[in-house]
Order: sequence, then structure tokens, then C-alpha cells
Amino acid sequence: MTLNQLRAFLAAYSCGSSSAAAKELGISQASASQLISRLEDELGCSLFTRTSRGLSPSPAAEELHTHALDCVNSARRGVEAVQALHRVTGGVSTFGVLRYAANYDLADLVVQFHRKYPDVRVRMIGLNSHVVAASVATGEIECGLVVLPVDSEELDVRKLARDEVRFISSTRDPDAGPVTIEELAEAKLVLYDAHAGWMDPTRRQLQDRANLAGLSIEGQMEVEHAETAYDLVAAGAGESFMAKGILASLRTEDRVRSFPFAEPLYDTIALVQRKHGYLSPATRRFSALAQQAVAAQEGLTSLV
Repeated sequence: MTLNQLRAFLAAYSCGSSSAAAKELGISQASASQLISRLEDELGCSLFTRTSRGLSPSPAAEELHTHALDCVNSARRGVEAVQALHRVTGGVSTFGVLRYAANYDLADLVVQFHRKYPDVRVRMIGLNSHVVAASVATGEIECGLVVLPVDSEELDVRKLARDEVRFISSTRDPDAGPVTIEELAEAKLVLYDAHAGWMDPTRRQLQDRANLAGLSIEGQMEVEHAETAYDLVAAGAGESFMAKGILASLRTEDRVRSFPFAEPLYDTIALVQRKHGYLSPATRRFSALAQQAVAAQEGLTSLV
């Protein structure tokens, strides 16, 4: 089994055809097909079913995919490590960040990094934390900043800071005091990060609290972006909850007021990487820069 065979397999898996895989690898279609055929001979099973629409992965291909990705990524990282023994002069840094990184002034991380290491290519991927964590666990992303909780069995987690989550409303009495979980369960809620749903870390915390109280939390409206949820709250369409760092960057309506929860709630920002995983020299430096940026944020409570 060779790396070229695994690369051909991964390209065919992602592209869905041997011709597209060959184009991605910069080789002939015959060569790509031969590499996959040799890999199938060695494994003693078919990896793809050939159909009129292209290649359909077999159960064996699904099992092999993660391991093949690990092998190819490990080889690439080994080359990058050797090339960068003394200084970072090339390679790629793949780093995941909070969906709302811009609200924490983290959006210019790439600019800062590029000034220091202009020859390094950067992929900074901003997704909901549960997606970032899953991508780190599978090796698609080397490491990343997330909000806890996330599924972390395969991850090393380093807590960096926390940010208080507040209930927001434009109709609640300003003197009503802290918000109980019972009041939250009764509220007409506008929820954001609709795609992530209840895998979103902040929602998970609140749902856990509601479950302990024998309650459930449901949204009357779900939208994708925090900005949209905020505008709906400002219009009196409902109520929501947001971390103070996000809220501070959005606060444009004096009518929107924020309230603490009766049991204080926090988004904990953490750095995650794969257990026993390897970080390329470039990503190690990007990670250090990201940790410095979090530490410098006003309003966050450091946990380091």
C-alpha cells in the first residue's frame, strides 16, 4: 500500500469519479484507476461501485476513508515539519475558529499571521463549535478555538477564557431581575445558529438545565445569524440569549436590554486539538497567536 494509492482513493472518494480524481491529482485517468485497482487488490475487496453516475463508495471505502486521511495528512505534516525545522518558511496552517470570531476581534488573525510568516498559506475555518471540534477529531482541521461543551473524547482541551451569556429582551421589565430557567422555558425565543440546532454549545447548556428542571426549551423562530436574532429582539418579535462579547459588537438598539441568568451561564472558550495529534510548525505558531488574541480580549475572564 502506497501513499499515492491512498491519495488516488481519497480523490476518487471526494470527487465521485476517476476522471475528476485524476484531474485533481494531475495524472491521467488510467493512472488514477490503476492506483485504485492496486489498492483494491491489496485489500481484497472493492472500494467503489461503478455506476452511470460515477463512483459510489462501498462499505469498505467508508471504513478506510478516515484511516487513509490520517496517513496522507501525517505524511504531509512530516514533510512540513522537516522543511520547517529552523523557521516557518512554507506549508499550510489549517485552523478552526468560533463562528462569531469577528465579534471577538479575532478576524484579523490571518492578517497578523501573514505579516509574520508571509510564505505560509492559511486556512482559517469559521463554523459552529461542534463542527470545528468534529473536524479536529477527524484530522480535517489541525486545531481550533471552540466554545464548550463539545464532544471531546478524541480531543485535548485547553480552557482559555469564559464569557457570560445574557438573556436579551426589548419588552421585559428592566427591574425584573435575573432570569430563571422556568422563565426561559416560557419565553417566546428567537434562536440563532439554526443549522447547528441543539448541538450548539450554548443551547446544549441551557437544554441540560431545562432537562434537570423537567422542562423543555423551544424556539418560536430560528435564524442562522446572531445579528438577525438581535434585530428581531429589537423589533419586539421575541427574546433570545447571547454571550456578552457578541452582544457588545451588536448593541445598536437602546431598547434591547440584557439580564443575567439566575444561575450564571458562561460560554467557555477553549483550544482543542486531536489527542496525540501532530501540529505543523505553522499551526503551532498560529495557535499561539490565537491564544494571545483571546487573552487580550476585554470583558473575558481568563482561565489560564
